[in-house]
Amino acid sequence: MPKLAANLSMLFTELPFMERFGAAAEYGFKGVEYLFPYDFDVAAIRDELEAHGLKQVLFNLPAGDWDAGDRGIAADPARVEEFRRGVSLAIEYAKALGCPQVNCLAGIVPEGVSQSEAEATLTGNLKYAAAELEKAGIRLVMEAINTRDIPGFALNTTGQALQIQEAVGSANLTLQYDIYHMQIMEGDIAPTLSAHLAEIGHVQLADTPGRHEPGTGELNYHFLFSHLDSIGYQGWVGCEYKPATTTAEGLAWLKEYGMNQEG
Repeated sequence: MPKLAANLSMLFTELPFMERFGAAAEYGFKGVEYLFPYDFDVAAIRDELEAHGLKQVLFNLPAGDWDAGDRGIAADPARVEEFRRGVSLAIEYAKALGCPQVNCLAGIVPEGVSQSEAEATLTGNLKYAAAELEKAGIRLVMEAINTRDIPGFALNTTGQALQIQEAVGSANLTLQYDIYHMQIMEGDIAPTLSAHLAEIGHVQLADTPGRHEPGTGELNYHFLFSHLDSIGYQGWVGCEYKPATTTAEGLAWLKEYGMNQEG
């Protein structure tokens, strides 16, 4: 069974953010991830991790003004300096939290910017981030996102991500492979995981349709979990899904899939 991390931006949202760490631990999670830590005191987050024996697995680089509709700024030619400042901030938080890797969200291609220009900007920003993060001992991943949930997002498929990874040319950049997004965009989940295991640094899950917990949609997670074990995936799998009802009710799937459930 792969190592599962609770995504605290989507799970336990019935609770204030700082109380979600304890809730995740009560349900047997050993690792946590979330979108962003930057609105919270880093020492307070570290205290929660330590108090509940949790590993900080992943968070995203600063992605602009999320509430205003930004979904990343790495592909925006007008925001390169802002992106670089965000890399510095992410390093500060990652070091304090013992977080081994951070994710880069490419963002929506700005109006008036061509796809080729967006990809060139993304490639340059990833080169910068990969180098700076490597100096700090932190890995970088990048995530392809489906065009249904985020129309206009600059990075959409595994093939495109692999091409950009090659163009960046850094061993410190791998892919964050989100099963939900890639099922929508291209399917063929198990063969893709097998073929590109060496290029994948992090995996996330949700079922589809609906982006709910495993067992609510078309994906066979019993098979996929066994497959990840069989191909030797050693990383974490982030549970980045929206509970179909409440978090507690939805987490019944953990017991079915063999994870200790104490909540």
